[in-house]
Amino acid sequence: MARGFFVTGTDTGVGKTLAACALLQAFSLRGYSVIGMKPVAAGSDDGRHGDVDALVAASTVKAAADLVNPYAFDPPIAPHIAALQAGVDISLARIATAYRQLAACADVVVVEGAGGFMIPLNAAQTGADLARQLALPVVLVVGMRLGCLSHALLTRHAIAEQGLVCAGWVANCLQPAMPVLEENIRTLSERLEAPLLGRIPHYDRPAAVTAAACLNFEAIAGSAR
Repeated sequence: MARGFFVTGTDTGVGKTLAACALLQAFSLRGYSVIGMKPVAAGSDDGRHGDVDALVAASTVKAAADLVNPYAFDPPIAPHIAALQAGVDISLARIATAYRQLAACADVVVVEGAGGFMIPLNAAQTGADLARQLALPVVLVVGMRLGCLSHALLTRHAIAEQGLVCAGWVANCLQPAMPVLEENIRTLSERLEAPLLGRIPHYDRPAAVTAAACLNFEAIAGSAR
């Protein structure tokens, strides 16, 4: 069975896809076969989901589209609302089955969640329920901007409440020059009770292979299961 990670974030638009692709690149550069998974994608450009395409491009193993991305919706809105509008019920059991099939054909599977950790996926379940069902170590991506401290600490608390292991967190610098960036990173390092796995600088055109070089691979590999 493959090693795996569940990548979540403090919010939408904080760099989960970049961090997930960086994880894939980091393992593949060391000779592992890797595959990315986006269980639920919402928001497309002419029918293309950019986050799914990025994960596929960073993967070394190819798999059926409905395994890599079981649920895809065009509107860039909350997944449970997009699913309701499409007359679809998002099934965590279906996602878990797809994950197991991917895990049978790669050394490492990186699963990117939708939105923030507690995003609703259906009438009763959230992204947190999906993470618990997959039972993978969680990588928390923190978009470094004003407000990130509370968002990060609340998300870390929610991860612990689910009984999940937090493999660590990634500081993704969303702004060219965030005020008191170092103080914010230091505060989170002191309070998140999880290792800082990497610090990704602000890039005008971020690339997974560049971001991968910013990760502490030894710390990441030690937390995989």
